Formats: sequence, structure tokens, C-alpha cells
Amino acid sequence: MSSNSESSAAESEALPQCGRCHKAEVLCVCGSIEQIKNRTALLLLQHPQEQDKALGTARLTALHVENAVLKIGLSWPSLSRALGRPVHDPSRWAALYLGSVRADRFNTDRTIVAIDRNGQMKTDQRAALADIEGVVLLDGTWSQAKALWWRNPWLLKCQRVVLAPGRASRYGKLRKEPRRDGLATIEAAAIMLAGLEDRPDIETTLLASFDRMLTKYQEAQADMPELATRPRRRRHR
Repeated sequence: MSSNSESSAAESEALPQCGRCHKAEVLCVCGSIEQIKNRTALLLLQHPQEQDKALGTARLTALHVENAVLKIGLSWPSLSRALGRPVHDPSRWAALYLGSVRADRFNTDRTIVAIDRNGQMKTDQRAALADIEGVVLLDGTWSQAKALWWRNPWLLKCQRVVLAPGRASRYGKLRKEPRRDGLATIEAAAIMLAGLEDRPDIETTLLASFDRMLTKYQEAQADMPELATRPRRRRHR
């Protein structure tokens, strides 16, 4: 990291922070957070070096979703330990796959695609996703998310899924995505929970909150250049 980047990071940390979302107060949208009651549990695993508090969305997602757990770390011995409660069948949990498989290679209009260990689309998608009781999302840059994947071999027991978003990430030019289906954590959560529960209101609520956060960030940038972050390559979610 350059000295200028270190200075900007220090100045950003020095800004008044919200104790709830941990963002600078000028970026806080806590006052408009609408609680979502979800049937499908959500586990967010954040790499400890994911330091982008200005544009990060994992904590914002967890604040919205009632049945959600956010953990920061590198590894946990099992899904149960990461979640903080017993999980009897990890195969009933879905994990967003980090490999090179892309949903658009399959001839399907599904936004959530279940794949097997060979990267092939499962024949019976309805059966593969019907009994999913939870979702695991990894939060961090591409390399950080891959580290989380390989340090937690229990993820291999989960149902692998890939997403086919209808549009590119709302981050736009604020963050460089290595490919079109690269999403913010809150966008991935919105697609997963809304799709698995057949509740478009979940996606609407989460994306509206994300839009408010991005609007605040863009408005603040002009007056507070210390908020600016260098574009970073995010992981494929």
C-alpha cells in the first residue's frame, strides 16, 4: 500500500463512525433499514483483511436480514461452528461457487443454478434447491474469498450454486469486477434469498438499501475525497 493510500485510509477511519454499521456517519443508512424476516438462513463469512468499510455491504446485509450471522475470520472447523448452532446436514446449505463456471454457459433462464462437483448443471434444479435451508456467502476480494474457500473444506459438503444476475453490479465504476456476474455481497444475498423463497420483496428491499448507500457515497466524494477508495477487483459472487 502506498503512503497516500495509507493516509487516505487513516483519514477515513478518523471520520465519525456509526456504531451499528461501522461506516462513516455520512454513509450510514441505518435509519432506513427495513428488517427482513427470512426462512432461509444466511451465513456471511468475511475475510479479516477486508477493510473497505466505505463500500462494503456484508454488515449492512446482516443488519437487514433477521436470520443472518456475520463472522469475521479465516477458518472454522465446521459449518455448525461457523454458524454457532448445530447443522445436521450441510448438503442442505448452498454455497456460492468460486470457480470458473458461469451460469450463462447453461441454456437456462434461472438466476440460481445448482451445479455438481464437475461444474455441470444438475438435471433436476427444482429438487437440488427445494430443501435448501441456508446460504453461505464469502465476503472479500477475489483472493481473500478463495482463501476462505480453501481454508474451510466443509464448504465442499454444501450444494454449489452459481448466479446469473440480470444486470451488472450496481457498483459500476466504483469497483472493478473481473467479470459481469461479479456482485456485491448484498446483491448476491438479494438474489439468493429472493429466489429460494420466491419473495421478490427481499431483493427489492436489499437493493434499495444498497442504492441509498451508493448515492450517499457518491454525494460525499465531492466534499470528502478521503472517502475515495482505489478500484479493487472483487470476487465473483
